[in-house]
This record gives sequence, structure tokens and C-alpha cells, in this order.
Amino acid sequence: MERPGTGIIAGVADIEERTARRQHMYGTRDLAALPVFAGGFINFGYWRDVDLSGPITVEQRVATQEALYDVVLDALALRPGDRVVEVGCGHGVGTRRALRHDPALVRGLDLVPEQVARATAANDDPRVAFARGAAHDMPFDDGAFDALLSVEAAQHFEDVAGFAREGARVLAGGGRFALTTFFATSAAAAPELVAAVESFATGLDLAHPVDDVLGHLRAAGFADVAAVSIGEHVWRGLDRWLELGPRPDHWDRAYHRAARRGLVDYYLVTARKPAGSGV
Repeated sequence: MERPGTGIIAGVADIEERTARRQHMYGTRDLAALPVFAGGFINFGYWRDVDLSGPITVEQRVATQEALYDVVLDALALRPGDRVVEVGCGHGVGTRRALRHDPALVRGLDLVPEQVARATAANDDPRVAFARGAAHDMPFDDGAFDALLSVEAAQHFEDVAGFAREGARVLAGGGRFALTTFFATSAAAAPELVAAVESFATGLDLAHPVDDVLGHLRAAGFADVAAVSIGEHVWRGLDRWLELGPRPDHWDRAYHRAARRGLVDYYLVTARKPAGSGV
């Protein structure tokens, strides 16, 4: 098995080591508690409406993370009564943001048991529930949902093809799919990205080429598969926050440099399960 986009052969032990590292980062360490994030979210943020010329407050930082969720939820065009699932839900803060659209039910899925416990403890809405499971092996029935979202999680997925197949399985016919995260801009850029950014070098993030992700979605039966770059509203704002904001964790600023080199970008990926297929 080749680690996606790196040309490095990854065995079972490699995958287990990377999975353990992620479970430590998100479980024992609780990445959401670091000042670089705030508000219970774990994402780079969507900074379009923030003035980057002056100081940035924690409240503004939290608002950028809410805004990133809104970009994805708007792309899903949620309707009252929809059944919604988030894959890679973390604390469930963003999952519950779907309640603004009056869904029938919302489910959050995460591989890390501590995250599922935190999300469950913080939830007080009977329409929302959280479960532990992998993106490539979801514990849900066929056709259980009308909309699937994933926010800044797919860069961790060891099996993107499996995620695409499972996404198609758990969506009803006509179901909508939207994810946002950072991917390598091409297969050729992936090895350079691994060398340029520590989180890729350690395997915490995987350098999935965006075209491969789109190909997996098409192979799984999705239609209208598309990727739009939203990096102009992510990278500069994130880097400015890392420059000005509270950083006792010394978060790596190499992402913006890699983006300027054209090695990585932040994408909104959308797709639709054809109405006549499956449930």
C-alpha cells in the first residue's frame, strides 16, 4: 500500500502508528483546546470578512471557524427535515451548527472515542447524536441521510476511496455531499508538500492530490463532482492569526508558504448522489 501522494510504501504498522498519533492529538491532547483554534472547533477558518490589517481577537478567530462550516452547509443547501451527518465531527460544535437549518436529525461521526464523549456531553438537542466510527466504515444504514459534510478531516483519511464509497452508501438517492479541507494540488506536488510541512512529514496529515479525491468520488457513483479553491480566504488569514494570536503551542506557519509555492490548497468539494441510484 502506498501512502497517498508520497511515493512511500506504507504498511499496516505505518498506518497504525499514524492513527495512534492522531488519536493522541485529538483525544488525549485535545487539539481543540489549543489557543490556535478556540471555541471547540478544529479548523483553519474562513477569513473573508476579517480585517487582517490590525489585531485579531479570539472572538474573530471563532467566527472564522463558524464561517467555514457555513460555507459547507450553504453548499449542501440544507432543507427543513433533512437528515444530516458530519464525518470527523470532533467536539460536535460544527455538527450542531446544522440545527440552524431545521433538520430532522443530525449525526456526528468520529474515530476518536474521547471526541465522541466530549461531543455527547456537550449536546442537549434530541435531534443530535454522536457515534464512533471510521470514514471508510460508517455505522449507519444504507440511505440513512440526505446530506453529508466533512470539515477539515479528510486530510487524515487513510482510505479516501473507502470514504467515498461509504458516503455514497449512507446517502439516499439525490443526497448531497460537501467537504472542505486542504489537499495537495497535484500528484507531482505531493512529495514536495511532505518535505515542506511537518504535519505531512510526520503523517499526521496525508498529501492526497485533489484530483485523486475527485476521482474516488466519481468511481463511487457520485455526479456533479467539483472542487473549488477557497484558499484565498484561508491561508493569509490563518498565517496572520499565527503571527498575531496567542501561540504557546508554536503552530507551524509553513502551510502558507507551501500554498504560495502551489503545493497545497484549500478546497470546497461538492458532489451529488444521483436520484435514481440506491436508496
